[in-house]
Amino acid sequence: MQTKKIALIIEYEGTRYHGFQIQAGVPTIQGEIERALRRVTGERIRIASASRTDVGVHAKGQVVTFRTASPLPPQTFLKALNHYLPEDIAVREAFGARDNFDARSGALSREYCYYLLNSATPSPLLRRSAYFMPRPLDIEAMNDACQALLGTHDFAPFASSLNGRKNTVRTIYKAEVVRENELVIFHMVANSFLPHQVRNTMGALVKVGLGKSDVAAFREILRSKKPAIAGPALPPHGLCLMKVNYPFSNIPNWFII
Repeated sequence: MQTKKIALIIEYEGTRYHGFQIQAGVPTIQGEIERALRRVTGERIRIASASRTDVGVHAKGQVVTFRTASPLPPQTFLKALNHYLPEDIAVREAFGARDNFDARSGALSREYCYYLLNSATPSPLLRRSAYFMPRPLDIEAMNDACQALLGTHDFAPFASSLNGRKNTVRTIYKAEVVRENELVIFHMVANSFLPHQVRNTMGALVKVGLGKSDVAAFREILRSKKPAIAGPALPPHGLCLMKVNYPFSNIPNWFII
């Protein structure tokens, strides 16, 4: 039977999910998407993703692919899946993908943002998407520390668990902290990430911003190459996968339209 490949750009609020990857007995993003696909196509479809986000982590630009024998065009998949998906998961775009397009191995980089509410009072509207930090932060010192992250390094100190990984070298293309009114946003772009790397990095940066540590100590953590000594990891609800970048400047070039 002839099949075709479809690629989707997915947005979700990860609050009530046990991460992206499917697990028995608990709600996951992958499980919900595959359930919706079965209702649309009648097929048991397994999707592939660009990034396996953790428990409670959100996404604005997750990329997933799947193969199907369905004759439905991509835009019909978009509408049909959004009809069946829960309100905290949505398909933002849908394309017909080339057979050799691989959402994970084909990616050049992933972009994550971690959001802090740096305010004297909490915000009920942001409680699921930004970590509340009432003490003032030194953004300049945090950005000085960020400079040490740029380039190719062994990031084992910033991983919570290596899970048998032998290669802990990653390349960071961008690491920057900006303030937008009461929001402090850490933007990090890398070829790939170790487990909890962004959350541990932000935890270490917050210590610098609060004056509990300094830039020299932050740099020493990175130079040490000792596993899992950075942090503490900040909670997952402030983290969002923003975008996955591929070696094409124009989205339609990923796909056969």
